[in-house]
Amino acid sequence: MTVKQSRRDFLGMAFSGVAAVGGVISLGAMKRTWDPLPSVEAAGFTIADLSPLQNGELMTTQWRGKPIFILKKSASIKKNESRDVVVDDASYTVIIALCTHLGCIPTWAPSSQQFKCACHGGEFDASGINTFGPPPSPMVIPPFKIDGMRLVLGEEGPEYKKLVAKG
Repeated sequence: MTVKQSRRDFLGMAFSGVAAVGGVISLGAMKRTWDPLPSVEAAGFTIADLSPLQNGELMTTQWRGKPIFILKKSASIKKNESRDVVVDDASYTVIIALCTHLGCIPTWAPSSQQFKCACHGGEFDASGINTFGPPPSPMVIPPFKIDGMRLVLGEEGPEYKKLVAKG
């Protein structure tokens, strides 16, 4: 009886060990399917170099499929302390370039120093604040971090947190 009992014990322990190893491998595979792909993680950040921008110049880039306006303000453009990003003593407007009315992309009109939406006549000042028409709120400031003369979109840095706290 002891020979059969020890054989059954061995087979039971062997099966338990194989099942445990299979379970661990399955959990590891499940975790990998839940992790974001490297391409998705890379798409979460966009880096914009601010050094080539001249005063009054507008740069357009993309972050997570959305257009982003970066405007380097000249001395003639009104500053807004609660929405401007200051980098190396220069003020910048950083906004998601979508009208808050219906999501159209406004254009920059340097002569009037306004963003104008052609869809329904909405207007925003140089800081992205709605000044006329149907837009119900200012254009959104995307999360960003300042790294020297580079703007890293998609990461909340202290400059962004300071602007959000003021708003």
